[in-house]
Amino acid sequence: MKKKLVAALLCVAMTASMLLGCSAGSEGGGSDDSSGSGSAGKNEMEVEGDATEIEVWTFIELHQQFYTDMAEKWNEEHPDKKVKLVLSNMAYDDMHNKLSLALESGEGAPDVVDIELGKFPAFMTGEIGLRDLTPEIEPYLENIIESRLEIYGKDGAYYGFPTHVGAMVAFYNTEALEAGDVDYTAIKTWDDFKEAGVKYHEKTGKYFACVETTAQWMINLMLRQKGGDYLDADGNVDITNDTMVEVLEYIKGMQETGAFETVPGGQPDNEEAYPSYNNGDYAVQIMPFWQTSRCVNYMSDLSGNVAIAPTPVWNEGDEVKSIGGGGTGTAVVADSENADLAAEVFAYIKLSEEANKEVWNVLGFDPVNTAVWTDTELTQNPDNQFVKYFNTYPFDALLEIQDGIMALESLTSEKFPSINNEFCNVTLNNIYENGMDVKEALEESQETLKNEFGE
Repeated sequence: MKKKLVAALLCVAMTASMLLGCSAGSEGGGSDDSSGSGSAGKNEMEVEGDATEIEVWTFIELHQQFYTDMAEKWNEEHPDKKVKLVLSNMAYDDMHNKLSLALESGEGAPDVVDIELGKFPAFMTGEIGLRDLTPEIEPYLENIIESRLEIYGKDGAYYGFPTHVGAMVAFYNTEALEAGDVDYTAIKTWDDFKEAGVKYHEKTGKYFACVETTAQWMINLMLRQKGGDYLDADGNVDITNDTMVEVLEYIKGMQETGAFETVPGGQPDNEEAYPSYNNGDYAVQIMPFWQTSRCVNYMSDLSGNVAIAPTPVWNEGDEVKSIGGGGTGTAVVADSENADLAAEVFAYIKLSEEANKEVWNVLGFDPVNTAVWTDTELTQNPDNQFVKYFNTYPFDALLEIQDGIMALESLTSEKFPSINNEFCNVTLNNIYENGMDVKEALEESQETLKNEFGE
């Protein structure tokens, strides 16, 4: 009961982290910021000479300094287009609610704003108050993972600059696996993963990997790899589809081996779980690439003993190798007096090679501009804290899966936050904690969601 209670209490917070992958504790952590979304605060750049003032709202404290640093570089390179950023950091819900009211009233909106992935669809309905950023993205398009742009798009136009790819990868505790006589490089499919887990558990008595109840990182990955989703072709809730049932039953079969079990907090990315991984109680984490920052910050005992590798697939040769997890899109308000300049500046801040090098150096994220992925002076820099921590070069795994990083279509639906909330609060706990039949649990949740949406 205690374990279930802890999971339930954490679920609301982890739902935000799951959708963020980049926000309240992630861009340097579990969302877009290792420091999380702190209290409200304002920060103004110091600029010599004339400069255009650009107001920026964010809910991620770490972004303020990053944006300021990159804006200073912009000013150095563009002395005739200098900008002065006035940045406000607000609480997550407060900022998104304030933005919604400002756009509806036509008053009080900033020039630029960070919008979390789970909130983005709400700003894509009706008359869109955000500027089409497609022209500014165009020069970078060939080097950007397209699926990460599409989550901020509609009708062929893009309305947000992504912060990272968040590619799903596997984090293997190689020291623990050696004790269990498991070679992670031989794991290619989910069947291999399951068999390795059983072998490891039999030899060590410890769990191999986590079964999630408060997030859907591995579930979404496995679902997309099989071509499944949460909505049907008409955009209606369809969580009882055969593919969904197959994925959740497969994971339940993994749990029934005894080698896989829910971690404290119900998923790898939370303060309850970090000690379990740090102590070697679990050997593998299937997580977005930004978990690198969690490892460095919260699992220091594993330094030198963690390898990053591609996640398993259902069948070798499958087209979909990974998906992006989490995301904060930086948007420009269409009615802003400085919208054109703001779009140009933030395309540089979010998409340029210069900026994306710092995304890796400072934040530890997988940059959206893949041109930097092959810069070994950057990705294999022995002085980099993330390179020092892992016993493989992190970008080697990214290069293996680069052409197979996709996205769930339902992530762009305004229904997805409710679906995610239902899964993390009810569905997954019913299946993996309470032992409910998969189909029965899905049917129950489907009825709840259809009632909510009036379907």
